[in-house]
Amino acid sequence: MANNLTATEYDPKNLAGDFTKLYGESKNQIQIFSSPARINIIGEHIDYNGGKVFPSCINRYLYIAIRKRDDSKIIYNDVRFPGTFEFDIGDHFAFKKEDDYANYLNGILSQLKEKSHSFPCGFEVLIASNIPAGGGISSSSALECGFAYAVSETFEFNISRPEIAKLGQMSEHRFMNVNCGIMDQFIIATGKKDFAEMLDCNTLEYEYTPLKLGDYRFIVMNTNKVRKLSDSKYNERRSECENALKMLQDSGVKISALCELSPEQWEKAKSAVTNEIFRKRANHCIYENSRVLNAVKALNNGDLKKLGELLNESHKSLKEEYEVTGIELDTLAETAQKQDGCLGARMTGAGFGGCAIALVHKDQVESFINTVQAEYSKKIGYEAGFFACETGDGVCRWN
Repeated sequence: MANNLTATEYDPKNLAGDFTKLYGESKNQIQIFSSPARINIIGEHIDYNGGKVFPSCINRYLYIAIRKRDDSKIIYNDVRFPGTFEFDIGDHFAFKKEDDYANYLNGILSQLKEKSHSFPCGFEVLIASNIPAGGGISSSSALECGFAYAVSETFEFNISRPEIAKLGQMSEHRFMNVNCGIMDQFIIATGKKDFAEMLDCNTLEYEYTPLKLGDYRFIVMNTNKVRKLSDSKYNERRSECENALKMLQDSGVKISALCELSPEQWEKAKSAVTNEIFRKRANHCIYENSRVLNAVKALNNGDLKKLGELLNESHKSLKEEYEVTGIELDTLAETAQKQDGCLGARMTGAGFGGCAIALVHKDQVESFINTVQAEYSKKIGYEAGFFACETGDGVCRWN
């Protein structure tokens, strides 16, 4: 029925056997951990502007098998990608382009060492993922947080879940040089099955909301246009928001983040933001934050129609005010919005490719996918990927 985001699913039951084939037998135990993808239901590009976001973990996972070694060597391998990366636990880790995905892992190790965690030995890792890389549902954060949790559990560091999220963010900031917010890492570290999570990115206070969709399902729609966050205009958008904030502060508005303003307060103060681009960026952030609050209210009231309307409004703002969509995401979201059985659709993630989500009646999922696929292929020239998702747990021990 649906085109999955990966051609074949990796069965994590095979991971221990594949690990032993690769690394051989040892008296040390192989431990396996899972780390989920996520969708952000609403609240886009406001996590780094002090806003509230409303993500949920979904049932697509990255798996990490890890085992202590008897020496100080670190070895990384991935089931799907050829090539072995070798380091030493005593190394001073630094970003190197040629280290590819190992940079995400070494970034976590660098932050752990900075926090005075010591390693009595090295370890070996085998990774397998059913999350599409660069697909906009946070494969890199799943890798970071899954690895951080696996290392913490293996070496009994007992790091809390919120601290796991902060480790991932600090690794991005200080090691990967991507000035990201905390939403992706936080939901992946703290998420719970059957719930979405409203997170205040200013205070890191969070609350769970039951995700009761009745006869409706979230459909993830992948543009199949790979987007690398560090290569996108992400840092540019963040800088534009910081400039808007400074203009407001210089005019006497006493806030530390854009999303501290309500829409009503913003309307009174926005003339201080004299640059049109900066004003558009701030306008999106402040109204998007309001949409998050309204979405939580709609879900608590069982008003899925209202939730769908908010999704549509969010996409329009991301397209026109924040300018992070592009023809691929617009084609998916806007085609989806016109289909019978679809209550709403929007891009999710950083944009510039990646994924969109749609809220679709379960009886119309197949016809929805076929119609949207046909329109997308006709306009873009290649196929998108689709799957209906359910909620999932945050990082946890798998075996």
